[in-house]
Formats: sequence, C-alpha cells, structure tokens
Amino acid sequence: MRTALAIRHVHFEDLGSFVAPITAAGYQVRYLDAGIDELRPRDIAAADLLVVLGGPVGAYEGDLYPILEEELGVLRCRLAAGAPTLGICLGAQLMARALGAHVAPSSAKEIGWAPVNLTEAGRIGPLRHLDGVQMLHWHGDVFDLPPAAECLASTTLCPNQAFALGRTALGFQFHPEADGHGFERWLIGHAVELASVSGLSVTALRADAQRVGPAAGAAGQRCIAEWLDGLLP
Repeated sequence: MRTALAIRHVHFEDLGSFVAPITAAGYQVRYLDAGIDELRPRDIAAADLLVVLGGPVGAYEGDLYPILEEELGVLRCRLAAGAPTLGICLGAQLMARALGAHVAPSSAKEIGWAPVNLTEAGRIGPLRHLDGVQMLHWHGDVFDLPPAAECLASTTLCPNQAFALGRTALGFQFHPEADGHGFERWLIGHAVELASVSGLSVTALRADAQRVGPAAGAAGQRCIAEWLDGLLP
C-alpha cells in the first residue's frame, strides 16, 4: 500500500472528492494538521504522494505562521527530488514559492463557481476533464508561474490557475476537489471573509454548489485519476 500524506490547514478544506481516486489508485491517505502534527522531513520525503491543501493564510506569511516555513522546506526537498506532489490553493502557492516564484495579494478576491480557461498544454493533459466545467474558486492571492513550470489554466483575474512541473508536480489555484458536499462548512468557516467582499451572496454560493458541485467533483476525480495514473512507470 502506497502512502499519501495530506497537509491540512483548516479541517473543512480536506481532500474532498479526491479521496476516492487517490485510494482507488492504491494509496492510504493520512492527514497532517498544520500547527498540530509534526512535519517530519523524513516521513514526508518517504511518502509516495504529498498533497498540500488550502487555507486562509498567505504563502508569504511565514513570519506570522512559522509552520508555513516548515512546509516550504519540505516542499523544496520533494520538488527538487521530483517526488509526486500536489498542491491546492494555498498548497499551490506554497509550491510556487518553493520553486522560486512570487506570491502576492491579488487586485480582487475570486470567490464562486466558474470555469477556467485551459491552455494548449492543459487541453491535452489530465485537466482536459475540467474543460467547460464550473469549478470552485476561493482565493485572494496570485502567484507567478514558477521557472520551468507549464501553465495549464487561467482566468481573467488569475493568469496562473494551474501549473505542472514535469509529470510529478501539479498545482491548482482553484479547488477541483470541491464537489459541493459539506460546502456549508466553507460558508460558515469563511463567514468573516464573505461578509467583507462586496456583492457576494452566501445564498447564491450555496445554490451554485448544489447545482454545479456534483459535476465539478466528478470532473475533478477524472482529472486527478489520470494524473495519478501518469505517475506510474
């Protein structure tokens, strides 16, 4: 049984719909809760797959949240070794920083369900399953494309929505693991942020999750299953 370690920053931003394809690919999933569980470099280096999940802090806020510096350290080691690594939202931003790219606040927050625009590289790889599908966006930061990485998707507000570094590193700014299940936890957990963004409707976000979430989750599962399959020799 292969091991998949998932670093989780807030409890409700978990692997979501990705659990099924990851376990189906033969991985045993274990969560490490940032700030609670020790991030042992040897254990993380030995994991067959590392997933770094989302959270409401900035990848550049290591002075305030020292755990982020620990995560950057283990990410640098894994990425340099070409070990399979997946990042979602904050996780992708940390991957970008670990690879030398700049991460900073965006001009506006991008919150809601909307499709991404796939690049040519995105359309011929695992992200092709997401083409035209409304995915969950929930971020206020953006990152530059890391050196040697390939951009796979974009939106108007965020030119780098997904990137790959070879076959073994994949980062998503958006949330392809979100399928609408448990979405109420997101609305409650991010209530302060939602109240601060003009024009956002909690009722509309909830309705959109119910309407498009299942299709988004199914597309995300097909995407990650194909990517995991590509990790095999």
